[in-house]
Amino acid sequence: MFTGSLTADLLLGDVHSLKGKRTVVRPIVAELRRRFAVAAAEVGDQDLHRRVQVGVATVAGEALQVNDVLDACERLLAERPEVTLLSTHRQLTSDSDA
Repeated sequence: MFTGSLTADLLLGDVHSLKGKRTVVRPIVAELRRRFAVAAAEVGDQDLHRRVQVGVATVAGEALQVNDVLDACERLLAERPEVTLLSTHRQLTSDSDA
């Protein structure tokens, strides 16, 4: 069993309040969950209105499956016109790592 996580640092476009930030971030997180059956949430920079960190986690039987899902999630984030993907960080663990 393999577990993978992706943390993406995003810069939001024309957002001037935390309420405006939520209207941009919620649909992105919902789409990640719906399209890829992953756990996704805003995990950082909650007090900043133009920056957000989105975390994604998934589990699969093979490392290749985990990487494929995380690749697809990263592409989705990179292709969203209302955000700029600044950086990503990935972690892959196996149940045999313990």
